Amino acid sequence: MSMTVLQAGILSLLQDTGRYGQQRLGLTTGGPLDGMAFHYCNRLLQNPGDSTAIEISVGGLRLSAQVDTFICLTGAGMPMTINGEEKALWEVHPVAAGDILDIGFARSGCRAYLGVAQGFDITPSFGSTATVVREHIGGLRGDRLRVGDELPCNTVRERQRLYLPQPDRPRYQNTLTVRVIPGYQQRHFTRVEQRRFFGGAFEVSERSDRMGYRLEGPPIDCLIKGVLSEGICHGAIQIPPDGQPLVLLNDRQTIGGYPKIGTALSLDTARLSQIAAGGSVHFAPITAHTAQRALVMAHRFLLQRPLRERIT
Repeated sequence: MSMTVLQAGILSLLQDTGRYGQQRLGLTTGGPLDGMAFHYCNRLLQNPGDSTAIEISVGGLRLSAQVDTFICLTGAGMPMTINGEEKALWEVHPVAAGDILDIGFARSGCRAYLGVAQGFDITPSFGSTATVVREHIGGLRGDRLRVGDELPCNTVRERQRLYLPQPDRPRYQNTLTVRVIPGYQQRHFTRVEQRRFFGGAFEVSERSDRMGYRLEGPPIDCLIKGVLSEGICHGAIQIPPDGQPLVLLNDRQTIGGYPKIGTALSLDTARLSQIAAGGSVHFAPITAHTAQRALVMAHRFLLQRPLRERIT
């Protein structure tokens, strides 16, 4: 029993929480770019937090259900219909065998997450189902979904019809201030260049992808043009020779040799991944202590917001 892909969309990838502990093999983490939207997709469906869902970039996915189950779509504002009837996002809906599920193109944000009750039943690769196309690993065959793909899932006939109230849902905008923890290589940037970085406005480039968001704006000069290759963390902000910042995301390389001015807070990289090309980005410095507090507050209040049940 499964769901069949009738139309694959711009870029649709099977993802779980990511592939951890494998960077020593040269395998990157992968996983959902917007971890909060992914979290709520599984939480609303009452799934384990690492259950496999589909990350839909931009939109255009169409599926045919071959099983009775429940689905939920969170994240970017992509219109969703079941058999032509529009359904609300951030809410659990039943589907029956033979139903047609259509996901339109995003009106706000870039990425949405489609989950099913109990998650899609995908065989893990190196401990994870996360698809990383560059490494040809995860998902069905290490690649994006294609027309005709069968996505195995279980029959589920009982689920609470939970939803996240409208005031608690994220509002995706095309402007963002990214909080940055300065790194040890910051000393290679003069005070003038640091002010240019933290005081400038940058535009999201069309060359942005799951590996990293490329930004265009005032070029940032570094006293050195390269460093010995070293491990790269999520959110690292590299400054290549052209001076245009590159914020590294889930599908980043495991090592790199460009100087890094700091590391973006993971809460903000999730929001960054929802900004389309042409969007505006600013940077603001914060301390490691402030970053830790922000993550604790997010876990307590953003990720644990109360859900409600739709009584039908």
